[in-house]
Amino acid sequence: MATLTNRSRRATAATAARAANIRRTWRLVAVLLLVGALLVYVRYRRQLHRYVRHTYATLITGRLTGLEATPLLAGYSVHGIDVSSYQGKINWQLVAGHQVQFAFIKATEGVTLRDARFQANWRGARKAGVYRGAYHFFQPNYDGTAQANLFTRTVPLQAGDLPPVLDVEAPNFHDVATMRRNLATWLRLVERHYGVRPILYSNYGFYRRYLAGHFDEYPLWLAHYEVDTPRLPADKWIIWQHSDESYVPGIRGTVDFNVFQGSFERLRRLRIPARPRPTPKASR
Repeated sequence: MATLTNRSRRATAATAARAANIRRTWRLVAVLLLVGALLVYVRYRRQLHRYVRHTYATLITGRLTGLEATPLLAGYSVHGIDVSSYQGKINWQLVAGHQVQFAFIKATEGVTLRDARFQANWRGARKAGVYRGAYHFFQPNYDGTAQANLFTRTVPLQAGDLPPVLDVEAPNFHDVATMRRNLATWLRLVERHYGVRPILYSNYGFYRRYLAGHFDEYPLWLAHYEVDTPRLPADKWIIWQHSDESYVPGIRGTVDFNVFQGSFERLRRLRIPARPRPTPKASR
């Protein structure tokens, strides 16, 4: 009987020891997971916060009134937006009342796509007194000439408008040299057509990897989020797209927010100048 009791005690003790080891193991695993999660959060917190904000914005879209307003970025006096059909119908008078002084409007993409709301936005911005410009979303695997022709056939730029913009950020191209050739073709043909140098738009990562040092003669509009100031030197860019999740009265939902580097007078000087009228020939 004593032997059985001792065996039973030893078995009970062994079971308890195994249970204790399992608990210690799980505690260690939990601590490691917690530490790992904290390290991931510290490294990617801005991206995680951004994802949460985007998810929240999607969930509350149905309850938005179109009167929500994001504070203007401090330290800059000239603010603007860029829009496409994604923003839906825009009340440009309300937009202008929120100190939005300029707007770039999507006109075309690739070789066939015309933005469905370009004409309405083009007229609305001008009527509201917002300096307007148009942009083309560049598809890097398509012919640069065909893309330039689509843009110039669609956009009736005139004196007082901002220069044309080429939006270059799509990463799905086969060859960087071909992409740059198509890009250079678009810029050259559009400049020839309108008589004004286009603005090049890209995000920080794409610009640094594929464009820096190749198109420095063109003014740069830089998209760079979750930073206090762009990491490129100030003399490298003229417009900074600091957010793609802002709210402006007159637009129901989020919109890209930008600042212009310089005064409102400098923005005025950036606009397409009036062409001098031909001198009438003297009558004989």
